[in-house]
Amino acid sequence: MMKEQTFKLDESIINFLNRCQEYGFQDPNEVVRIALEKLQLALEADNLQESATLYAEIYEGDRELQELTEAGLEEWSQE
Repeated sequence: MMKEQTFKLDESIINFLNRCQEYGFQDPNEVVRIALEKLQLALEADNLQESATLYAEIYEGDRELQELTEAGLEEWSQE
């Protein structure tokens, strides 16, 4: 179910939304929904990248964890 929301936008954005059909969109609502979905995906990807970077830094500084990982890989490759 779609809910309605009101936003204040600059005139240039309003003009862009009014020309949305020139870009293949059905209406301004579709433009806003797609733009927000893409922003959400980008932010989630940034969070994943940041998390992966932090884990890599932890891994790099923890020799015991590296040895445990290597032992697990050796065991897995022998199966």
